[in-house]
Amino acid sequence: MLSGLRRRLLVMLLLPLLSLALLNAWFDYQSAGDVAQQQERHLVALMPLFADSVIGEAGDGTPMLLLAPPVAEFLKDRPISTAFALTDPDGRLLYGDDWLAGTVPPGPEPEFHAEEHGGSTWRIVRQRQQTVLGELVVSAADAGDPRQQWLRSILLKVLLPNLVLIVAAAFAVGWAVERALKPLLALKDAVERRSPRDLSTFDEGASPEEVRPLVQSLNRLFELVNAQAESQRRFVADAAHQLRTPLAGLQSQVEAWAQAANAEGGPGTLVLDAEEVNKLRNAARRTSQLANQLLALSRADARTVQAHSRRPVELKALCEDMLSTHLDAAAARRIDLGLDAEPALVLGHDWLLRELLSNLVDNAVRYTPEGGTVTIRCRSLADRALLEVEDDGPGVPEEQRTLVLERFYRVPGTHGEGNGLGLAIAREIARVHHGDLVLGPGTGGRGLRASVSL
Repeated sequence: MLSGLRRRLLVMLLLPLLSLALLNAWFDYQSAGDVAQQQERHLVALMPLFADSVIGEAGDGTPMLLLAPPVAEFLKDRPISTAFALTDPDGRLLYGDDWLAGTVPPGPEPEFHAEEHGGSTWRIVRQRQQTVLGELVVSAADAGDPRQQWLRSILLKVLLPNLVLIVAAAFAVGWAVERALKPLLALKDAVERRSPRDLSTFDEGASPEEVRPLVQSLNRLFELVNAQAESQRRFVADAAHQLRTPLAGLQSQVEAWAQAANAEGGPGTLVLDAEEVNKLRNAARRTSQLANQLLALSRADARTVQAHSRRPVELKALCEDMLSTHLDAAAARRIDLGLDAEPALVLGHDWLLRELLSNLVDNAVRYTPEGGTVTIRCRSLADRALLEVEDDGPGVPEEQRTLVLERFYRVPGTHGEGNGLGLAIAREIARVHHGDLVLGPGTGGRGLRASVSL
């Protein structure tokens, strides 16, 4: 859009300059034409003076001339660019330049010609005149045709200066247009650099008056979208929060039923279908987990986090807490849950980073086969910190590693409980901390390594 606008402005500003240059050339040509007409009138005025200059006949039959002062002045001032000839009515040369002979006007009126001779274009006037020797044809030629001079000088005196002027004007106008469009270009760059989650308004005072309506419209749009997103976030958070209490009670009751159904029955013991109760327990666990993850996803939103200040977080201590938190779950499945941690300090939100790491470790423990290995790592790099969780489980196919980071997506054929939100929450929290979650193969190409650079 900006490129097209700049092009249109340049064309609209340069076209009048080009038109003025052409108009100037036309006026110059008209001026040259007026001078040429004056030259022709001057040559016609010399015709009778040439005739009066013939005073007799020499012994060899050639006319004798006593040039009138205007004729002598005409021939003397420009000897190279003037010529004349006297011929008889049949076109035979009697006196003067022979290249003017041969052409005879049919009547008494002056006849005008333009002829090329000696590399110049000559303006020639021929007319029958009465002299002391009878009727002769007088021819006068002038190579100083203003229109010819105009054609020769048009490149140096008209076209070249105008071309230089247009080129200079193009650079000047381009610079001026660039400066004039700079606020609009800055607004374009600001919009392009914006994250899809950044709906903060632009500063209207920093925009020129012509662009201000556009900035105001963008700000109104941001406010509407932000209000809608905020309403959706509140709904998700409220729904998840309201679901937690009844789901916790339901899960407690189902857990009790499951323990009773799985225990050996005795006299007076309530007989329950263990398979059906276990299905109900798994459904209750999954629903409760979904509510907790929805609440975590709502809290991980960038605009929600902006209300809380960042604090230094020691990743090594965080990894040690996650190890103790998930150790029992890993031991129950005979998974070797290990820790490879170095001191690493980042600026962030402790409760969000805890949620991020918990989701990564929970995923690894949940989907790694029994007897496998899960390792939690953290270390400090040059200007960043690296947090990793690696397992030797089935991993994720390369073509699906981007998809599993989307909400509610699960790899086809995956068994076990899960809602497809754990990795999405982890990536959202990583983005809030100006990082990203990257999935890759584990050591030796086995399993999955989830890396977060903070």
